[in-house]
Amino acid sequence: MWLLQGAWVLAVLAVLADSSPTASPPDKASIFADLSATELRAVRTFLMSRPELGLSPSRGGPLAKNTLFLVELLPPKKELALRYLDQGGPRPRRQARAVVFFGGQTEPNITEFAVGPLPQPSFYRPLRFKGGRTIPFAARPMTQLEYELLHHTLAEATEPLYRLLRDSTGFWFHNCSRRCLTFSDIAPRGLAPGERRSWLVLQRFVEGFFLHPVGLEVLVDHQDPDPRRWTVQQLWYNGQYFSSPQELAERYEQGTLEVAQLEEPPSRQLFSSYEPRGRFTTGTPTEVHGAKVCEPQGRRYWLRGNRLEYGGWSLAFRLRSSAGLQLFDLRFNGERLAYEVSVQEAIAFYGGHTPAAMQTKYMDAGWGMGSVTYELARGIDCPEVATYLDAHHLYDADGPVRFSSAICIFELPTGVPLRRHFDSDFQGGFNFYAGLEGQALVLRTTSTVYNYDYIWDFLLYSNGVMEAKVHATGFIHATFYTPQGRRYGSRVHSHVLGNLHTHLVHYKVDLDIAGPGDSPGTWGGRDGGSLGLAAPTGASGGVSAVPHAPPMATVPSAQDLVAWVTVGFLHVPHAEDIPNTATPGNAVGFFLRPFNFFDEDPSVASRSTVIVRPLDPPTFSQLEIQRWTPASPGPCGAPGPFTYNG
Repeated sequence: MWLLQGAWVLAVLAVLADSSPTASPPDKASIFADLSATELRAVRTFLMSRPELGLSPSRGGPLAKNTLFLVELLPPKKELALRYLDQGGPRPRRQARAVVFFGGQTEPNITEFAVGPLPQPSFYRPLRFKGGRTIPFAARPMTQLEYELLHHTLAEATEPLYRLLRDSTGFWFHNCSRRCLTFSDIAPRGLAPGERRSWLVLQRFVEGFFLHPVGLEVLVDHQDPDPRRWTVQQLWYNGQYFSSPQELAERYEQGTLEVAQLEEPPSRQLFSSYEPRGRFTTGTPTEVHGAKVCEPQGRRYWLRGNRLEYGGWSLAFRLRSSAGLQLFDLRFNGERLAYEVSVQEAIAFYGGHTPAAMQTKYMDAGWGMGSVTYELARGIDCPEVATYLDAHHLYDADGPVRFSSAICIFELPTGVPLRRHFDSDFQGGFNFYAGLEGQALVLRTTSTVYNYDYIWDFLLYSNGVMEAKVHATGFIHATFYTPQGRRYGSRVHSHVLGNLHTHLVHYKVDLDIAGPGDSPGTWGGRDGGSLGLAAPTGASGGVSAVPHAPPMATVPSAQDLVAWVTVGFLHVPHAEDIPNTATPGNAVGFFLRPFNFFDEDPSVASRSTVIVRPLDPPTFSQLEIQRWTPASPGPCGAPGPFTYNG
């Protein structure tokens, strides 16, 4: 059985030989492979050529136009995929999912299309939502063009505030040269359907600007497709509300405004920077390299296109632009455990005293969470010896954009044995010692969604356990400190409030133990060689999903068991979140664990075991050491100097 059980153990945690990619992936795994740059270009060229769509380039020009916003793989329907994978059925035709912003028509909307067949598309059709509803244009994600127009609107609106901003912060908006202000925007963009108005948090544009709010927040209504009709509806400055920039400027000129005077930021060792400062009292060295991961005798995993194999594990993977990592057809020793395990959403709910903070509820898939997968730094984000893969995204762009080293794959020593036992003879000696090295294969990417960085991991263990985990790091979402704000967070610097917030991360787990028809009503175990699914209370033959931390929900659907797993944690920001939130203690996830699925621990097939037996007890002067790997692993070292391109 595969069980989903809500045990929160250690709540304090809250928490391949030839691996070179081949030119073309294996046929069966490739039905789940991301679209290549060539395929992305083909979809865009085809849709741009259709006169009835009236598409224009994304960059430049007005907002009131039709644009192609997103193109990514449209995975085949599960029924067709399984027929192909398991029954020798026809290969599902390859299609793309395209999202179009229809802003240049009488009733603007957002429409999703299926486009195919690839690699030479010849048709498109709308993807209908339940009930036939359409997505309103005001609900669209932000684009680079809209941000540029917002910046222009804000620069014009704050011209009356030039003296206030210059005198109190040393930075301003228009004609600012090297002393510019910038802004962060929040979501949702309104409280009623059809609204599109955003609170903008003004910040000094220095390294780590997220931690440099200046005490001014501006509400801009940008619902109209014509930016000339955008308006500033309200301002908040240092604890007070104002109806217009002119009112705020007049209060300053009259000398009746309580001004928040900010100190000049230093040119070096700014508190929001990564520059080293201070010393550890022990004096232990940090100027030399620490421990590293190495592969002294080569890689122990195979990577062929998007098919990854390690020990008993085999799976297909992709990095979708909309939401991130997605695994398909997970098998162990040839038996499918899950059809799909994937990241779906990351949400952060904030509290605060300022209007921006009290309204902030980020849903990061709406910010292109899967498309902001920037280069992984060798030796820091992943070991130097990892396999690095590029990704191509067509997201708010006029063509595919290559993100180099967006994914990494590596074998990780866990630092703890997978199994071990010292068998004492209770007379000062022992009968035997046996242990199995602890290692896991890691598939990793990151998402940098403005201030926050998410590190997404799937880990495969040789005993049939899979772990899904995400670490939260990056800059906290901070607002300007006022005494009233202490009810909603911590003062982390002189004028900075770290706002209380909750992270929730949502996964889809489509279990497929007994085939596509598994359901809560399908029972069975290993009897007669059959496999089944059991309820959490206990029958045999399954796998349990154990989260690192609550909450978690399970919603089975008709004829198929799909678990929607939500894990999360409460983040109370503190001074140690400066300059960035650290990964220890800020990770959540879950395990998929076999439960009477195998006859024994399948890791017994690993040759990384060591067994030690005394040959002459009780003297113990001679030992028999059994191992199935070379006696010495050989030297470990980095292949070359550190490089990074971004």
